[in-house]
Amino acid sequence: MRSTRVRRALTGALLGAVLAVPAAAQDYPSHAVRIIVPFAPGGSADVFGRFIAQRLQEAMGQNVIIDNRPGAGSMIGTDAVAKSAPDGYTLLLMSNAHTVNESLIPNKPFVLMRDFAPIAPINASELVLVVKAGLPVATLGDLIKAAKARPGSMSYASSGPGTPYHMAGELFKAMAGISIVHIPYRGSAGARSDLLGGQLEMMFDALPTMSEHIKAGKVRALATTGRQRSATMPDVPTMAEAGVPGYEATIWLGLMAPKGTPAAVLARLNTEIGKITTNPEVRRAWLAQGAVPMTMNVADFTRYMNDDIAKWAKVVKISGAKAE
Repeated sequence: MRSTRVRRALTGALLGAVLAVPAAAQDYPSHAVRIIVPFAPGGSADVFGRFIAQRLQEAMGQNVIIDNRPGAGSMIGTDAVAKSAPDGYTLLLMSNAHTVNESLIPNKPFVLMRDFAPIAPINASELVLVVKAGLPVATLGDLIKAAKARPGSMSYASSGPGTPYHMAGELFKAMAGISIVHIPYRGSAGARSDLLGGQLEMMFDALPTMSEHIKAGKVRALATTGRQRSATMPDVPTMAEAGVPGYEATIWLGLMAPKGTPAAVLARLNTEIGKITTNPEVRRAWLAQGAVPMTMNVADFTRYMNDDIAKWAKVVKISGAKAE
């Protein structure tokens, strides 16, 4: 009789624990949610993060606060989220700089897919490969031919080691079989300025940022880096079309939570973000800026991230790229 009562008590306790998570998720969020952005204010990640925060706040009826914590190549803010309570109230705005860092910076205080739970992607922005106006190449094929004729004599600039701009260049080198020298800057503004001034030969840059200079004839666009041609610059071929089949390199953004966050909370956030990214008005506005909305469920986003980590690990290994 006693054992029966014990079994019933244990069963009741286990059932209560199982039901507690959905009940908590139904109440989520009951207070303000904080999104830590491990990048400086004013950049595209910050801008899109604030947009998402405002829309989530309207949808969920609680304040959603952006907390910028840049530094150490995004690791300061990212580590703060890794050490936060897994309750859905502290989230990470991440980019593919995080998936690159998994192989580029192996001795981090966290491991992305061990210490975080993917929530949802937000969008992907194309890059564009531009060359200075006076460089005697008209197409990507011309550039590849010139680079192969003079290995190591040409160079490209980026906003710093491990950034999507840097890795886009390394992927280009690996897939085209060329040797060009990487010149890292502290941010893309300095690299862009030197390219416009003719001191640099080429760089990968954000399409919305560089488009005005392309239209003004200050630089020449050879190719964009998305899977399809850009809606904002449809006359420019993709890298794959122009001579590097299979090439794709974008800057994409997403949200993650600390590992252990209830699955029902992750699903709620995924659903709300999906409503934002599939909104026709949002889609039109983002496409006009060169950003393609992304929508995946939690499982698909998890697979996408694992694939991206593997992709950039190969590029880091082949290129020998190092963090500074």
